[in-house]
Amino acid sequence: MSKLWGGRFTKQTNKLVEEYTASIGFDKALAEEDIQGSLAHVTMLGRCGIVPQEDVDTIKEGLHKVLARIREGSIEFSVSDEDIHMNIEKHLIEEVGAVGGKLHTGRSRNDQVATDMHLYLRNRVVSLTGMLHALQEALVIQARDNLDTIVPGYTHLQRAQPILFAHHLMAYVSMFQRDAERLMDSYKRINILPLGAGALAGTTFPIDRHFVAEQLGFDGVYENSLDAVSDRDFIVEFLAGASLIMTHLSRLSEELVLWSSNEFNFIELDDAFCTGSSIMPQKKNPDVPELVRGKTGRVYGNLIGLLTVLKSLPLAYNKDMQEDKEGMFDTVATLEGALQLFAPMIATMKVKKDVMRQAVNQDFSNATDIADFLVNKGLPFRQAHEVIGKTVLYCIQNGKYLLDLSLEEFQQFSELFDERIYDVLQPEAVVNARNVYGGTATAQVQAAIERSEARLQATSQWVDEHVQV
Repeated sequence: MSKLWGGRFTKQTNKLVEEYTASIGFDKALAEEDIQGSLAHVTMLGRCGIVPQEDVDTIKEGLHKVLARIREGSIEFSVSDEDIHMNIEKHLIEEVGAVGGKLHTGRSRNDQVATDMHLYLRNRVVSLTGMLHALQEALVIQARDNLDTIVPGYTHLQRAQPILFAHHLMAYVSMFQRDAERLMDSYKRINILPLGAGALAGTTFPIDRHFVAEQLGFDGVYENSLDAVSDRDFIVEFLAGASLIMTHLSRLSEELVLWSSNEFNFIELDDAFCTGSSIMPQKKNPDVPELVRGKTGRVYGNLIGLLTVLKSLPLAYNKDMQEDKEGMFDTVATLEGALQLFAPMIATMKVKKDVMRQAVNQDFSNATDIADFLVNKGLPFRQAHEVIGKTVLYCIQNGKYLLDLSLEEFQQFSELFDERIYDVLQPEAVVNARNVYGGTATAQVQAAIERSEARLQATSQWVDEHVQV
């Protein structure tokens, strides 16, 4: 059967060319959005008197039938029809006859596909923001439950200073808050309508682009027709935001893997989110965080791939831009899978408070507070630093920790030490001494949780307001 665009050609398309250039294998994911856009477009054609209302009604009825068949899985898409747009149009014409060919009046596949992707990504950004919200909520609940849990804080993966475990979890809440805000901000640039730009220069038909935008829930229309069909910034921006989300998920994944090992033993992940070994029956493997950590690379690759596609393209549309979809679809699927698993995995995570506390008691992470103690006695910090360095070395050489030392042992390094040093060195005192905005003191972490809960409420409201009915 000849192509819908085949009038200019004297030969059939080579089968290898058909297979190589066809996008139906992946852009069939845009079927719902393609029909949604077509319904709004043909409604506008009737309203503007470009297509008779009787034909508009027939086309709309046919589109709804095609959509129903797609949803029930009774339509077979064909490589010879290239893409989702031509496949749907071909089935529409089979459904309602030649009048179906009027649907494409005043538009091109160039502005049509751009519209489909705006519709697709708009919905996914809202749903992904909701998934981030669920993960943040799970982290906040764990933080509230662990306001009395002290854990070593690390730099260079070496124990540095004791902190509240809640403070550590809230750091990720802050990261994911920035991620959610990036997604919400990107919505403004996604929610712009390219339809009506035609192939690149607009159309000779007296269409009403703003009416279509209103019908589809867009906030505005592209002001330049060349930009409308060639812009993929909104996808790049999404992929960049998704890459940062995966970065943060990967960092948290790494910590979950470490914390659940026997060497740390700080947490235990629920059995529902772990797997076993085919040969070693004792194993409980943290496969979910490991795989999320691994899948981060493919999301990065999708971002770099699209940037590379776009870097040298002249205006306006080029076939290269067909490469914009698979990476976007893959990133959405990867991110959805990770976020859907992470929230319940965090919610069911068992925190081993006693093990964490024991780790704090068996290190030198309270050393900075001794230096601060001496500074408050009038000793310059650099001298205090040297004193404590020698004190720690003495402990290491004698198999002791700082709280094991007698007052006499402390005073051999400085006469400024007195009995109050034992109160200063207690983990609770070390934590609560950092009572500055953003610090690890219990009061500050409680305040941070309350601020986050207020922001989460605002995010939830945004998601509710932007869900497309």
